[in-house]
Amino acid sequence: MTEPANILFLSHRFPYPPTRGDKIRSFNMVKHLHSGGHKVTVASLARSAEEAAECQGIRDYCEEFILCRVSGFWQLLRMILRLFTLEPSSMGFFYSVRLDREVKRLLKGKKFDLIIVFSSSAAQYVSHVSHIPKFLDFCDMDSQKWLAFSGFKKWPISMGYWLEGMKLMRAEKKLATRFDLNSCATEFETDSLDGYQTGADSGIFPNGVDFDFFQPSDQPFKKHNISFIGRMDYYPNEECVLSFSQNVLPKLKEKYPDVTFTVIGAEPPQSVRALDALPHITVTGTVDDIRPYVQQSHLMVAPLEIARGTQNKILEGMAMGVPVVSSSNAARGVDAVAGEHIYAAGTADEYITAISRLFDDVAERDRLARAGRERVVSHHNWPHAMKKFDQLISRCMANFHTKREGK
Repeated sequence: MTEPANILFLSHRFPYPPTRGDKIRSFNMVKHLHSGGHKVTVASLARSAEEAAECQGIRDYCEEFILCRVSGFWQLLRMILRLFTLEPSSMGFFYSVRLDREVKRLLKGKKFDLIIVFSSSAAQYVSHVSHIPKFLDFCDMDSQKWLAFSGFKKWPISMGYWLEGMKLMRAEKKLATRFDLNSCATEFETDSLDGYQTGADSGIFPNGVDFDFFQPSDQPFKKHNISFIGRMDYYPNEECVLSFSQNVLPKLKEKYPDVTFTVIGAEPPQSVRALDALPHITVTGTVDDIRPYVQQSHLMVAPLEIARGTQNKILEGMAMGVPVVSSSNAARGVDAVAGEHIYAAGTADEYITAISRLFDDVAERDRLARAGRERVVSHHNWPHAMKKFDQLISRCMANFHTKREGK
């Protein structure tokens, strides 16, 4: 799409400020479209007055934005009501009567050349539209995440997660056929989408990282200090931190009595806050800047067993020149070679082996740090990702016109 176009951009969470994984991806999509001369109208939700105030910064990256406040009480009620239907509760959580009305108003009063939707939960607002080309970026297949959650929860909670996952999978299959092109952030996620065998066209464009912002530090690192970064109110992060602290760290402490673990991330639940009472673990909670904490660590871990898509925390660590030891699951979402740019582990013993090597071999630590940084710069930079995004948009437009001509 070379000519400037009017684009409606819908997302389940407002794409500003880019402070979490999904917002980072959606913001960079909007920013790229705006920088390409397109007139972008952003429509999304905010859940508090504070969030709504933060969202105002999107003004510099779009022609117009629609921001609809929603109430936590009503969103929770919508989730509960959908427990008794075939519709996913997730769709209820991200549904707003006002946003639905605003989208209808926009479609009626303005001529759009393209609709881009970020995440399946926002697709419900335009799934019925057939006269405008539509691009759906699933990013991750959320159904598979919920199904994975079910394996880590006790009965009967596990059944609730499984049921939501199955409902979401049903919705994802239906939505894929209603859009002219669907995309994901990784090949692994696209394989899941293609595995639905809907016949819908799909493609990949990866996440990037701001490697000018996330740079190596010239300050010395703290020996035997391990870091983890991520929002701690996100269950996969909570689960992996607790598991690592209980199953890996005690064995490491036997080999390295001075080992320390720094958990960096907002909103830690009580289960994680309790770790801060241990002398070798620090739980920071919200910090103004994660970089000094990560840069001063000997290495970073990302031991997530529930991991879909690209973990931005891994990209940020690699960009800062800090070696990363990741779970095999999380490593799948990074365009890197295990052993060459990143270490991958699956068991406690494998984590201990990988971490011990980096603790004991300074030359190997330096090699992996440099290789990780170089890989991010070459394979996970936003300009590279946005070129692929542009190619997928062109395919979306071509698919739409082919369908129209075939009618």
